[in-house]
Amino acid sequence: MFFSGAALAADPPKAPAKEAPKDLILKGDAKCTGCHDEADDTKPTMLDLRPSVLAIGKTKHGTVADGRTPTCTDCHGESEKHLSHKGSGKPPKPDRWFGKKSDTPVEARNGSCLTCHQGGARIGWQTSAHGTQDVACSSCHKVHAAKDKVRDKLTQTETCFTCHKEQRSQVNKPSHHPIVEGKMTCSSCHNVHGDNPKQLIKASTNETCYTCHMEKRGPFIHNHEPVSEDCGICHNPHGTTIANLLKSRPPFLCQDCHSGTNHHRSQVGALPANPNTSSGNLGTVGRGCLNCHTNIHGGNSTENTANAGRFRK
Repeated sequence: MFFSGAALAADPPKAPAKEAPKDLILKGDAKCTGCHDEADDTKPTMLDLRPSVLAIGKTKHGTVADGRTPTCTDCHGESEKHLSHKGSGKPPKPDRWFGKKSDTPVEARNGSCLTCHQGGARIGWQTSAHGTQDVACSSCHKVHAAKDKVRDKLTQTETCFTCHKEQRSQVNKPSHHPIVEGKMTCSSCHNVHGDNPKQLIKASTNETCYTCHMEKRGPFIHNHEPVSEDCGICHNPHGTTIANLLKSRPPFLCQDCHSGTNHHRSQVGALPANPNTSSGNLGTVGRGCLNCHTNIHGGNSTENTANAGRFRK
């Protein structure tokens, strides 16, 4: 067989067809991971605040065997302008992006999450304190991080304290719930996705406190009204400088309700003239309301009549 030189020049060999990119982690992620890989983001820090895009493969959002696992475009949108960008310039942002400086409306960002995470404890999100104040899910959660700080008991509080700085100060006061010690977390008492006004795990403050402090629940023969009404009347649950998380020291705390006009009024501001142990002389001057009223949360003594003095042993 004979081929002329002219024929060879007219039919140059065809280059092999470029192989289509394959999915790396998620179904259909090839059109994104063709450009976005480990080198796409800033080097991850020790706190994993800027994880690599592909780190999502180490999270529940990267569980390939789970049919509910979303794709890139389920969260970021089809983003046609972003995908079709040509040239060396910076491409436009995808339809929805979740960075700290994102200009995507919070409602749209949260809508991506609520598409799947709508039921259970999150069912009241839209009317919750966080939801109505335009807090984005991505403000607390890091979807691409292998370890979501807010879901880890050891690091959760730091996420909450980013905004709740007053509570950060309170939990470091001498009398506090063991939050800084790691025995409790914010979510031990709070449901941050719920529509409870105080975002508590139970319907009320007291019901939440009774989850651990069951001995204060009663019922008692003698009930102390503020105990039944709201534990927060006397206690600051995050922390105070007074023992037992009290808002102030007795008798000042007690005198917020039991003023000198109706309780131990003859003793206010007057020390007993001579040493004695009479409660009638010491009373509030000795700052010892709790020395006598030891069962301040409620008592069951049948001798605890109004005349004998309530909440005593």
